[in-house]
Amino acid sequence: MDPKHTYCVIMAGGIGSRFWPMSRTACPKQFLDFLGLGRTLIQQTWDRFLPICPPENILVVTNERYASMVKEQLPDMADANILTEPLRKNTAPCVAYANHVISKRDANASIIVASSDHLVLKDAEFQGVIRLALQQAGTMDCIVTLGIRPNRPDTGYGYIQYGGEAGIPGVQRVISFREKPDHATAEKFVASGDFLWNSGIFIATAKGLHHAFAEHLPAMELRFAQGAASYGTPAERAFIAEAYSTCESISIDYGVMEKAKNVFVVPGDFGWSDLGTWGSLYTHVPKDAHGNAAIGALVRLHDCTNTMVHVQDDRLVVLQGLDDHIVVSTKDALLVVRKHDEQKIKQFVEQAGQEFGEKYV
Repeated sequence: MDPKHTYCVIMAGGIGSRFWPMSRTACPKQFLDFLGLGRTLIQQTWDRFLPICPPENILVVTNERYASMVKEQLPDMADANILTEPLRKNTAPCVAYANHVISKRDANASIIVASSDHLVLKDAEFQGVIRLALQQAGTMDCIVTLGIRPNRPDTGYGYIQYGGEAGIPGVQRVISFREKPDHATAEKFVASGDFLWNSGIFIATAKGLHHAFAEHLPAMELRFAQGAASYGTPAERAFIAEAYSTCESISIDYGVMEKAKNVFVVPGDFGWSDLGTWGSLYTHVPKDAHGNAAIGALVRLHDCTNTMVHVQDDRLVVLQGLDDHIVVSTKDALLVVRKHDEQKIKQFVEQAGQEFGEKYV
């Protein structure tokens, strides 16, 4: 594994509406500091990959409206490494676009693809797993995904069934990808011992990705190949606008991963969460003796249990008598919802937008 041929693509185009009212269309969750660490999620992602590849080899793919935020939060990133999407077309076009841009620079590239808004608490362990996956991908020109050993039957994640060594110790063959299951099925997956959570992070060589797209999404591969002359030039933006207007909207998992034969997985345990909901954040932050998690300098809780509180500013917040709730306070909105009802937040956001305008969504 040669660092000069190692690249990272950070996908940063999502909205994160389930983290409302902090995460909004104008400033999605990847640009926010949820843990009070002084670094936003995208900044933490950047930091996490610097020991693995040089900064000039880290690219961000984001929506056009967020390019200035990326530049502001990652000032060391070259403008040419911020790839902007004119439309949201899910993750497959994003990966195909980045792969062609990188391939033009370096035909021998190995590429890590990761989201900008995940939580990783054990960076050293994470980097070790990434290096193992890079070794496997470089040896076989295959796709290697990172799987998380499940500690509970979670219905919010996709699962990877695995079995059989792949030659390099610690790497396993993927048998199948499974969509987010119901609770009973998730319990069976965890009890079987041969299922992992799908982290959505994967590693492949540029050549391996070209082959996979050519086999499983040939029209998309051809479309982005037609832009080879424009990448890295002023003509790139116009080409991408045209390409995105015609290409299929599909995820990399559904379009490529679930169909490819040469897919492997490295099981890991590095304190990972996709931070999809306030509830997922709750499981990873410190709690008091009553199971309460409070982020905010001036939060005071009385007779509360198993409650998540996040206060964005320095206001004093005093709560009494809450059990199993989520409370989020921002400068212009307050959310109080039962934890088991948090899937309704997206619905609440849509209603707020219709009634009070886009300012609040």
